[in-house]
Formats: sequence, structure tokens, C-alpha cells
Amino acid sequence: MTGALTWQSLRDLRTSGLTQAGDAWHEVSGRSASDKGRVDRAMSAKLRETEESDTAEAAVRRLRRLSRNFQYVHTECGLVRTALNGLAGDLAEPQAQLKQALADAAALNFTVHEDGSVSYPAAEVEDLAGQKQDAPGGRARGSSHLPLEPPGLEPPDPGARGQGPLRPGYPGFTPLNPNAAKAQDVADRVARAVRSAREIDARYARTLNALKAEKGLDVTAATLRDVLRDTADVRSVAGMHLAEDIPQDRSPAERRKWWDGLDDEQRQEYLKVAPDLIGDLDGIPATIRDEANRTYLPVLIDDLARRDGDEARTKLDALRMIQDKLSEPSRPPMFLLGIGDEGNGRAIVSYGNPDASRHVAAYVPGFGTKLDKDFVDDTMKRAEDTAIGVQENDPSVASIIWLGYDAPQNLDVMLKVDAQRGAASYNEFMAGISATNANENPHVTAIGHSYGSLTVGTAAKQSGGIPGVDDVILLGSPGVDAQSATELGVGKDHVFVGAADNDPVTRLPTKGEAALGWAVGGLVGIREGRELFDNDNDDLYFGKDPASEAFGAQRFAVDDGPRMVFEAGLFDAHSQYFTPELDDVSADNIASIVGGRPEDIVKEKHR
Repeated sequence: MTGALTWQSLRDLRTSGLTQAGDAWHEVSGRSASDKGRVDRAMSAKLRETEESDTAEAAVRRLRRLSRNFQYVHTECGLVRTALNGLAGDLAEPQAQLKQALADAAALNFTVHEDGSVSYPAAEVEDLAGQKQDAPGGRARGSSHLPLEPPGLEPPDPGARGQGPLRPGYPGFTPLNPNAAKAQDVADRVARAVRSAREIDARYARTLNALKAEKGLDVTAATLRDVLRDTADVRSVAGMHLAEDIPQDRSPAERRKWWDGLDDEQRQEYLKVAPDLIGDLDGIPATIRDEANRTYLPVLIDDLARRDGDEARTKLDALRMIQDKLSEPSRPPMFLLGIGDEGNGRAIVSYGNPDASRHVAAYVPGFGTKLDKDFVDDTMKRAEDTAIGVQENDPSVASIIWLGYDAPQNLDVMLKVDAQRGAASYNEFMAGISATNANENPHVTAIGHSYGSLTVGTAAKQSGGIPGVDDVILLGSPGVDAQSATELGVGKDHVFVGAADNDPVTRLPTKGEAALGWAVGGLVGIREGRELFDNDNDDLYFGKDPASEAFGAQRFAVDDGPRMVFEAGLFDAHSQYFTPELDDVSADNIASIVGGRPEDIVKEKHR
């Protein structure tokens, strides 16, 4: 249609013809997928049934090539179908706008000409003296932009009387025709609708014309890269069409219902073309989010590889490490529930399927955490160690590391703002876990470490608490902005605290103590501040010490950790709660709580 689209062709366009063409492409895509499955089964059978030989190896190579070809056809035909559906959907709005403008013109007895201009008839009007006069008709030419003044009105016919900009009372005065402004409005709306449709048509034409296969039968690495680019191109033009249908402003439970209501074709369209819209959507099943994020991950990696700067390289290295881990077998299996480059980076990884597991834990990391090498090597391992610990008694467990917020990286750690932002996102995520878990009454644990405990505490204090959570674990906490465990909404007997005596974060002075400490100087000032502000020595920077008797939680035993040495190792005791090799007592206690066996924990006296 590009270059030839007129208001007449837009009016007469049957968008159903585009969707029907898309359905035909979908049939080809579906047949290719079936053929690929048959080839893969034949290849597996060939490998099982034949002895190793040059002939067998050659046959398997041909089957692999054929399988890649079918996969390529399946994907590309699916992209064509999505683009055609997107084109039909996007053209529907300007077509509706045009038809409404034409209907208004007909009702006013206006004539819309082939070039889009609009003629309006003469009208009888009264002048300032109350005398009736004829206001001649004319023609309005539309503009696709809103006019700054009333332009576009052609003068009446040269033979009409009263030409010229004269004032009322002069013989040559031309009364204003009230139809002129109405005709101008119709002409402008026609022009805007046509221009919008032409822009849509041109965008989709470029994308559809690019969906062409190279000559030959081999699907090479370069061809597969073309598939990624083709997917990105289709996403750029059709993504808005797909995004409009996603219930972003609904609850996770309603999103789950929306997803379940889609047919398989619609789901596959999202997974292929807009995986980033689905992979991060709370309320979508874990297996679907995992598939979407694995599809989106190489696209995100490719995008970051084109950027300059240390931040982009840091995230890029971490994403490549995650990609490598996903390609390796693991027990429990990994599920990628979220990935992104916004802020300090996003990554939500579950060890075990959170939709199928009876026990689910979601761990929020704290100060300094971001999408980098340390996150992949150390922070993710903490969640994995917890899952492995629980599996010793119950294999039905999913342990999640949730980096779905920007943890503070600097002096922002002294503020609550990051915890407040993270708390809302965390509760949304946990509501999604409740919406998708298949068990009637799963056991769910929220874990917060360091500043992450403040985030969890803030989430727990919001109206309704953390959705679905039965137990709360606070580790290395600087306080949770609460004076009592009862404020966390699960009952004080279901709040568990691990605090190493040599962990400096669990001994942070209150704000008043810190201020006096700076004024008086060092630890002496802080000690004096405690005597002045905190008689019971049980307050921390963010409220009551969770390990204190006044807070009222269950304190479990942990290793005291290495002594605090200012030259090195100041925070070693702060980082070992999850690690069996460094603190098997703490790791076992965490696993007992997550596994629904709190009676097995080793308790410790309150501070």
C-alpha cells in the first residue's frame, strides 16, 4: 500500500484480509514446527538405533540441517504473521477516525473530494445590523497538523459578491460562513487519518520487506543472528499492538487469568516477538517467564554489547555469566524469572520451580548488590545453597534470589527510599507467586539480608503484608523500621533473626548516637550516645534491634564470624549466613525454616 494509500483506499481497507493472510502464514509456521519435531525424533532414533559410522554421522548432519531449516521457517513465518496482525490492529484506529470524519461530512451535506479537500455549501447569516445575507460556500483543504490559525479555507468563487477583508457596513463585506470551520475540521481529520495510516504502512512495509531468507539451504550462525534482528524489527513495529492487550495495571491474579484465557497461538506470539513484556510480568507462570527471559537474554546481551562505558560492560559480563549457568544442568533446576538492564540491573533467579514447590523462599539482597560478577558468583549461590539445604529433607522447594529493585550503592544506605520503592515491587512479585503456585497452601518465606531486611520489613508493614508469606527471616539486619516483630504481619513466632556478634551491620548506632558519635569522636562518642539515647542498648539505625528481646522475634544460632578488623575483613561476618562452608549452623537453620521445620532450629538468646 505504501505510496498509494489514499483516503478512499483506507476507507475501503478490509483489515480482516490482513489477519487472514497472517493466519495462512501461521499455518506454514505450525507445519514447520511439526516437521521439525518429526525430524528431531527421527534424529534421536537414528542415534539410538545405528552404530557409529560415517554413513550414520552424515545422515545425522543432514537431519540437523533440516531441523534448523524448519526452525528458521517456523520462526520467520511466525514473525510475518505477527507483523500482519500488528498492521491490521494499528490501521484500525486511523480507519475508524477517517470513517467518523466522512460520516460527519455526509451529515453536514459536505462533499469530500478525491484529494481530501472538503466543499461546504452557502449559508444564510445575519450581519451586525440584523440583516440576512448570503455567506458563500467554499472548500477547505486539510492539514495533518493542528493549524495555528484558520488556514486552508479557499475563497468563494471569483464571481461571488463581497470579496476582500472589509468591515461590516461596507458594501463589499463578506459574512462568515459557519460551515467553513466545520469543513476545515473534517478536512484536517481526514488528512491526519491518512497521514497516520501512511506512516504505519511504511513502518510495517520496511519490516516485512526485510523478512527475506538468504539463498541456499544452510541456516548458519549469521542466519540465526538475522532471526534476532528480524524479531527485534517486528517487535519495534508490532510491540505496541501487543503491549496494549497486556493488563499491566491489574493484579497478578488478574494477569494470570488473562494469560490462561489466551490461545496457544497468542501465547507463542508474545514469547517470540515480545518476550521482554512477558518475562517480567508478575502473575505469569514460572515456566513461561523462564522461556521468555531465556529468549530475551541474547537480545539484551547484544544490545549491551553495542554500548560503551564501565556500567554496560559490568552488566554485560554478568548476563553472559548467567547465560552460561543456564546452559549447564543444575539441581535444583534454574528458572530465570526476570532480567533487565534498568537501574543497577535486574535479575530474578529461582532454584526450583516456584509454581510446583510446596516450599518457596524469596531472598532480597542488600547494600551494594547490583548486576555484576559478584552477584552471579556469590549472591545467586546463597539462594542455591538454601535450596540444596532444604532438599535434604524435602525435594519440593524453590529458592529465589530477587534483585528486582535498586539496592543502595553509597550513602543512600542511610535512607529508606530504596527500601520503600523495593517493597512495593517485592509485594507485587510475591502476589504473583501466590497466583501461580499450584499447591493449595504452599509454605512461603520472605528473607531479607542487610539493607534487604529493611526492604522486607517495609513490605511486611504495608497494608495486607507480604502476599502469601508465612515466615520472615531477617539476616544481618540494621533494623526493619519497626519496634516489634508483631508489626510484620505474620506473628512474632514466625519472625526469625540471625545476627552474628561480629557483624558490624547488626550493631549500627541509632541516628542520634551516630550524630553524637561524629560530634564527640569515634566509638567513645557512640558509647556515650547509647547511654544518653538507648538505655537498654537495643536500638539500631532503622528501629529496634531485631535480635533484641524487646523486638520479640525468634533468634536462631549463627557463627559469630571473624572478628572485626579495620585493615581487612570488617564485614566478613556479615556475608556468611547462607554459606554452609563458612557457617553451617546458620545455613541449616535457614533451611529448616524455609523447609517448614522451625522446630529444628538451634535457638540463641536475645541480645
